[in-house]
Amino acid sequence: MSKLKLAVSALALVLGAGTAHAGCGIEGGNVKILANDFDALGTVIKEAEACAGDGVTVEANMTTEHKALQVPALTVNPAQYTVAMVANNSIVPLMNDDLIRPLDELVEKYGQQLQPTQLIKVDGKVMAIAFMANGQNLYIRGDILKEAGLEQPTSLEEVIEAAKVIREKGILEYPLAAADQAGWYLGNEFVNTYLGLGGTFFEPGSAEPAISGEEGLKTLALMKELSEYMEPEFLTFTSDEIKAMYLSGEVAIINQWASMVNGHIDPNGPAPEIGEATILAPAPTVGGGTTPAAALWWDGFTIAKNISDEDAAASFQAMMHGIRPQVAQDNPSAAAWLIADFSPPASAKAILENAKLGAKAYPMSPYMGLLHTALGAELSDFLQGRESAEQALSDVEAAYRAAAKEAGFLN
Repeated sequence: MSKLKLAVSALALVLGAGTAHAGCGIEGGNVKILANDFDALGTVIKEAEACAGDGVTVEANMTTEHKALQVPALTVNPAQYTVAMVANNSIVPLMNDDLIRPLDELVEKYGQQLQPTQLIKVDGKVMAIAFMANGQNLYIRGDILKEAGLEQPTSLEEVIEAAKVIREKGILEYPLAAADQAGWYLGNEFVNTYLGLGGTFFEPGSAEPAISGEEGLKTLALMKELSEYMEPEFLTFTSDEIKAMYLSGEVAIINQWASMVNGHIDPNGPAPEIGEATILAPAPTVGGGTTPAAALWWDGFTIAKNISDEDAAASFQAMMHGIRPQVAQDNPSAAAWLIADFSPPASAKAILENAKLGAKAYPMSPYMGLLHTALGAELSDFLQGRESAEQALSDVEAAYRAAAKEAGFLN
């Protein structure tokens, strides 16, 4: 497959006018949704589930294992799911294996509420509908900064310095936390910092990896320095676990997904006093640059190819109900919605600021997933002090090359 070319970027965050879809209006069909498990997607799915009844069934499986399930689940005929919720990276395997259908006709028939920024086009065809921008930004305990006599950090280097002061003053022994679990999360942390440093992942016009240079080594050095202010078992933490740590008062600064903001600042949640003290800031810059060290993402949905046209139409309409403008208006703090008439609240402004400051989109090349997997598998030895940064990056490139050759991207 040729390198994916996006004709429209779903990360353009200028929202135009739109028209609400009046009810579900589905005549019949089965809707089965496979999705990641976080709050904002749950909001959309709950609204889509309201379309069930009168001959329409709506079921959902929200799981952090969705990426491992989606290809086999959509390969069978009929597919086990009619809708796969996707992001920049998770759509690529579905495209590579021809498992999702073009949506142009469904958009024309049922998508009047959609804006051009929501239409993810690949080779001129609409292959996904984006409904929210996502990414990671800083969640900072403002009360702890005040106690430590610190200004708000805006760079990774300042985050490290703030952590040092917080520890030295005896406020918290481990003031930082990150989603560094070995595997996808760890690879993602490398990607964030590497993008902030201006690194490129592949040689121009090639699938050859290009991460072992100065930017790659500096990325690992910063990750190692940050980890020194984290709990010793930091390589086991997911985004859900650092959320729990933050809300329990164990940490002062995290780089967390914008889509999880409600769970951190909910005045009716488990730690309203922490939510009230939280400063939401753009992702930190790094190395004296101005680019936020966090990839920009979009989240959206696709429709399976190996299903009936009736189920495809029902699924599209249910998802349109789930992302209608009223949903964004009723849940303004749930996400940075790419939906008509959305007026972002303060809770969404940090992630939108990432975009304004020039944060780079997560790469959508067909082989990026293989490199991400190699990063997640091979970096933990370095972070645990068992090998050098040079050896770790060499191991990453070797693991990637083996996978890329098997996939036909390299000779």
